Amino acid sequence: MIRQSLLFVFSLLICFQALPAQVSAETSANINQLDEMGRKTGHWVITGAMIKSNHYKPDQKVEEGEYVANKREGLWKRYHTNGKVKTEITYRNNRPEGPYKMYYPTGVVEEDGRWVNEHNVGNFKRFHANGQVAQEFSFEDNGLRTGVQRYYYENGNLELEVEVVQGLEEGLMRRFYPNGDLMEEKMLKGGVVDKSTIKKYEPRKETQLVAERAPAVEAKPSVRIPEDKPNLEVFKHNGQNVLYNKQKQVTQIGEFKDGRLWNGKWKKYGSNGLIEKIEIYKEGVYVGNAPITQDDL
Repeated sequence: MIRQSLLFVFSLLICFQALPAQVSAETSANINQLDEMGRKTGHWVITGAMIKSNHYKPDQKVEEGEYVANKREGLWKRYHTNGKVKTEITYRNNRPEGPYKMYYPTGVVEEDGRWVNEHNVGNFKRFHANGQVAQEFSFEDNGLRTGVQRYYYENGNLELEVEVVQGLEEGLMRRFYPNGDLMEEKMLKGGVVDKSTIKKYEPRKETQLVAERAPAVEAKPSVRIPEDKPNLEVFKHNGQNVLYNKQKQVTQIGEFKDGRLWNGKWKKYGSNGLIEKIEIYKEGVYVGNAPITQDDL
């Protein structure tokens, strides 16, 4: 009786040990499939070999998610070259639509927001690399910033605070030193500063100012990088341009005014040549980041 019981237990163990390999084989057989019309369907895993990238190993996972009739649907994940998640973007009918997150290579969240109709809506947060909140915005359904907008130092202290109405700063703007002391106050109307209201303050105690601060709310103008050049065309100081860097990668695309990006996208690349973020500019002012999609690679 005991012997029969032991044989039964050993049989169960053998079955459980064989199970992972069986699931793995089944999973492998069910990914990257095409339907009867030749369209991508089900779960897809994009590897370095599939995008012909020199930065990812051939069998390394670049991104993964679901296809429905050749269109991205639901949550898609993209990975840094170190294997950590880079972006989590929700798709609907092949377009970014819904919540998204971007991550630093360390795994710390860099950006957390919601994307609808090619712009941010609702609450938005950007974080410093140390995990502290860097920016807190709110966006209306039309993509314009609204409500109280805040910037923070890496130490967590508030750097700047201002009310925004229909994308324009309105009312009192206050800026602070890294130690929390008030640095400056001024009034704005329709995004324009009333210079007569500007007040500057010295810190009440010694403080070492942070060299690199968050961009001022009233403007983060898009300054054209000198080495970026149009492809086979004369640069239009006022009009539509597509600019490229020395590696022939698109950097700035859209409408330019007085020589700088006015309405469009500015793609930022890392030292490894991979795109890291896409900044959106409206009327010359930075308004947020766009999710990175397959079309941007």
